[in-house]
Amino acid sequence: MKIGELSKRTGVSIRMLRYYETEGLLKPQRMASGYRDYDAGEVRTVERIKLLGSAGMTLATIREFLPCVRGEGPVFEPCDELRNVLHEQIRLAEQKAERLAKSRRVLESFLAEVEQGSSAVKY
Repeated sequence: MKIGELSKRTGVSIRMLRYYETEGLLKPQRMASGYRDYDAGEVRTVERIKLLGSAGMTLATIREFLPCVRGEGPVFEPCDELRNVLHEQIRLAEQKAERLAKSRRVLESFLAEVEQGSSAVKY
C-alpha cells in the first residue's frame, strides 16, 4: 500500500510516517517507480508506535523497545532491553506525576488566595 493508504488506516499523518521512516522505525519497500510500498506489518508497527507513544515513550525509546514487540497484537517478547526500558519509563512517569502533583498544589493555593480575596471585597 502507498503512504496515503497507511496514513488513512492508522490515523497518522503522511509527514509523521515519513519522519518515522527517517528515524528507522518504518522500513517500506520501494516500487520501481520509487513510491514507498508498505505491507500489513507496517500498519501494526505504526499502531505499536502510537501505543508506546501514548505511554509517554519518546521515539528514541520506542526505537529501542520496538524490536521487543512481536506477533499480531501488542505482545512483548522478553528481550534484554525490555526490562530496563520499562523500569526507566516507569521512573520517568513517576517523576512526571510528582511534578504535576506539585503544580496542582501551587494552583490550588493560588485559587484559594483568589477566592479568599474576592470574598473579602465589600461593596
